[in-house]
Parts: sequence; C-alpha cells; structure tokens
Amino acid sequence: MIKKLRRKFVLVSMLSVTLVLIMLIGVINIFNYRIVVRNADGILAMLTDGGGRFPGMNSRSETSETNPDGTRRSDRSRRNNRRNDFFMRVARSLNGEDDENSPEVRYESRFFSVTLSKDGNVTATRTDRISAVDSEDAAEMGKNIYKSGKERGFVGDYRFRKTVSPTDGSVLIIFYDCGRSLSNVRSFLFISIAISLICLLLVFILITIFSKAVIRPTAEAYEKQKQFITDAGHELKTPLAIINADADVLEMELSEDDEGQGNEWLEDIRKQTARLTELTGSLIYLAKTEEGTKDAFKFLDFPVSDVTAQEAESFKAPAQAAGKNLDIKIEEDLVLNGDQKAYRQLVGIFLDNAIKYSPEGGTVVIELKSNGRNIELSCTNATKDPVTKENLKHVFDRFYRADASRNSATGGYGIGLSIAKSIVEAHKGKITATSADGSKFTMTASIPS
Repeated sequence: MIKKLRRKFVLVSMLSVTLVLIMLIGVINIFNYRIVVRNADGILAMLTDGGGRFPGMNSRSETSETNPDGTRRSDRSRRNNRRNDFFMRVARSLNGEDDENSPEVRYESRFFSVTLSKDGNVTATRTDRISAVDSEDAAEMGKNIYKSGKERGFVGDYRFRKTVSPTDGSVLIIFYDCGRSLSNVRSFLFISIAISLICLLLVFILITIFSKAVIRPTAEAYEKQKQFITDAGHELKTPLAIINADADVLEMELSEDDEGQGNEWLEDIRKQTARLTELTGSLIYLAKTEEGTKDAFKFLDFPVSDVTAQEAESFKAPAQAAGKNLDIKIEEDLVLNGDQKAYRQLVGIFLDNAIKYSPEGGTVVIELKSNGRNIELSCTNATKDPVTKENLKHVFDRFYRADASRNSATGGYGIGLSIAKSIVEAHKGKITATSADGSKFTMTASIPS
C-alpha cells in the first residue's frame, strides 16, 4: 500500500508539472507564431497598398545619403538620424505599435507577386525581389491560390494575401517569404521542448527522491496500525482460547438441575468467543495480505476451473437452506498462477456475501471465464435494498456496511470484501463492484493468468 501511495504521489506530481509546462510552452510558442503571422500580414498590407511594392521605396533609395540641398550627409548627421530612428522605434514599441514600418524592412523583405485576370488567367508576375521562386513557379502558385478561393494563408513558408481590384476585377496575390521567421519559431519550439523534457526528468528524479520523505509519516502510521492489529489479534487469541476451554470445564461441572440453564449460557459464550476468534483471525490475515508479500502467498499454477467448481458446489446447500438459487457458470480447463488457498477464500467471500444479501427466492450467479490474458471471476445477485453509488464507493472499506444501523443479523463484520480486495491486488489483479439500476449487485475480480 505504501509503495502504491508513493507511486500515486509521484504520478500526480509529474502530471501536474507536465500540464503546467505544456500550457506554458504552448502559450509562448503560439504567441511567438502569432507575432510572425501578424508582422507578415502587416508587411503584406503595405505591399498591397503599394500595388506589389513598398510605397516610396525608390525615392528613399535615391536620397538616403544626401541632404535636401544635394550635398553628402556627414557621418555625424547620419548617426543622429539613426539615433532618432531608434528612439522613434522604441516609442512605437511602448505604444504597442509594430516595427514593421522600419526603414530596413523594405530592403530585408523577400516577396513576389502574381496578377491574374478576373477569369483566373495569369497576366503578370514579379519575382525580382526573390531568388528562390521563378516566374513559372509563381504563376503556378498564384493559380492554385485563385482556385482555392482563400483570401490569405500559408503556402509552405510563404504567407500570401489576395486582393481584388474594384475597377477591372483583376486579382493581385502577394507572397511574402516567412522562411527565416518560421525557422526561428521551429527552432524555439524544439529548444523549449528539449529543455522542458530535461526539466521534467530532473523534476522526476527530485520528486522520486523526496517522495519517500514526504510519505514517511503516513508510512510509519500505517506500519504501526498493521503492527497493532497483528499484535492485538495474537494477544486476543490466548484469552479467547482460555474462555472457550473454561466454558467446556463449566459444562462438565454443572449439576443436572442447572444443566438446561447452564447450557444456554455456555452456548452463548461459545458463540461470542467463536465470533471474536473469527474476527481476530480475519484481521490478522488482512494485515498479512494487504501488502501482498511473498511470505503471505505461495504462487503456483493450479486448475482454477476445478477449484472454483469445488468451492461453489459447497455453497449449494447453504443457498438452498436460505431459499435461494445458485447458478454456476465455469469455463473449463482454465489455469491460474496464484495462491490456491487464497483464491478459494476469494470465491467463498464472493458467494457468502451474495447469498447473505440476496432476497429469498433470488438467484446468485457465479461465473468464471477467460478474458484476454486475464481470468475473470464474477458473482451477481439481486439485492434486498437498492445499492446506491455511495455504497459502491465504500464496499471494499474495512468494517463498512450499507446498513447504517450495523445490524449483524446477516453475520459478518464488514471486512470480507476488504480481504477479497487484498487477495486480488496481491495477485496483481483488479476488483470492482457494480450495480445495475441498484437492483443487482456484481463483484468482479480480474486476475492475470
């Protein structure tokens, strides 16, 4: 149980950290991608306004290094202008404006355009600002975009925008090369994932190391609880045995006049000592088996079909005496690797519970079958009272009874199903309890064969 608790703690911690990292990486990379798209759309808007080129590009290239009077700019003047441009860009950034209007953008950008008639025929292409695409490729890409009907989007690493002239209906499609920006986005995504995986590995190592210290108080309390149950059970065995022996002596010493009254009292003493003996034995067995240690079980291959049939047949008489029917459905020739004695006890717990809590005239069905690599044992019975979802949550808890008054008329102590759960888990299996409309109760144990 402690190992399982520690594994759950590590698993929950790792899932929490992983989800946080996924959200963090996702948001950052999506935001990074959106910036690339926004900047590309801004440049495409400028190119669209300029009819496929940057507005004022030629005029700037002619006067970039001269003063208004036609004289050459001095180095100091150019430095002052660059410094002023820098402060202007900073001011635009602080105001939330894009820096896509930087004077260098028009020289750094790689783009091409395709003009089509309203019938979809290519009338012109411009590829002088890009070397990776020729006129034929540009025309083909333009036709594909025209046929798709999309206004904007990506073709490979090229962001495009389509506009229709309001005068003659011609179509202008401008493609902007985002290859460098998208490459940076991909590189950042790869690096962020790699760093996150390394961080997850380090977090896993740290959590695994420190989880032992975190659950140590719980482990110590649980071990003390187990030790107390075992010690108390053994301590109770001796006085119970003495009480039982004294009852036998008293029975022999009673006079004939008091025999009837004495036997009644002695019989009651024997019943209660037998109940306490059974309870202490069950608690000790539960404490030993809950961890599924090697000392508690001996795993060997045994004919589980024959064992189940034998154990189920022994419950036919008690079922008939209680006015109930027992239906046995067993798939033949099944073999299970496990503890035969513990498995017999599992079958007995299932049938005992079903017979006790089914109504008179009801039918109890015990079924054994193979399910893939597992052996599946199930027991179904009708119920006297409806089984609620709240009951199903606690059926395997120690000392739990659906009857809030804890009426012991049916016998038992509420730990049988806890023992069944311990047996199944010790065999690396899974046990479940289900209810069909609250009127039928089914317990199922699935054990690897």
